[in-house]
Amino acid sequence: MHITFHVKEDCAINTSDLPHLYNYIGGIVKNLGGILIAAGGISNHIHLLVSVPKTISLSDYLMKIKANSSRWLKTLGGQYRAFAWQDGYGAFSVSASKIEAVKAYIANQAEHHRKKTYAEEVEAFFEAYNTDKVAPLRGSNN
Repeated sequence: MHITFHVKEDCAINTSDLPHLYNYIGGIVKNLGGILIAAGGISNHIHLLVSVPKTISLSDYLMKIKANSSRWLKTLGGQYRAFAWQDGYGAFSVSASKIEAVKAYIANQAEHHRKKTYAEEVEAFFEAYNTDKVAPLRGSNN
C-alpha cells in the first residue's frame, strides 16, 4: 500500500528529523507484522510504501502508526509539543510491477513538491485510481 498523510494545520516536521521518523515508523510497522518498503516526504506530510499484515485492518494499522509516531515526535523537544497528524489518510494499492516506480516517487518528494501542493498530489491519486475522495483534505497547503 502507498499511504500518505498530512500534519495538522500549524505543525511541521524538521527536515533533519524526517529520517529518524521514518526509522521509528519502520519499527512500528515491523512490530505490527508489516514491512516498510519505502518512506519519504517533506515537513508537512509523509508517504509510506508498506505491506499491511492480514491480522489488522488498514484503519487500525494507520491509527497505531500515526498515534505512536506522533507520541514519539513529541519526545524530541518543545517544537513538537502541539504536533498532531491530520485525522485522515490516503491509501492506494500498488501492484508488484509498480513498486519500484512508487519507491522512486516517494524518494523524490522534495523535488515533486516544488511544483505541486499536497492537495493537488492527493487529488491526482484519486483521479488516477478513478475514485472519489472519502473525506475532505485537511492541512492541504503545500
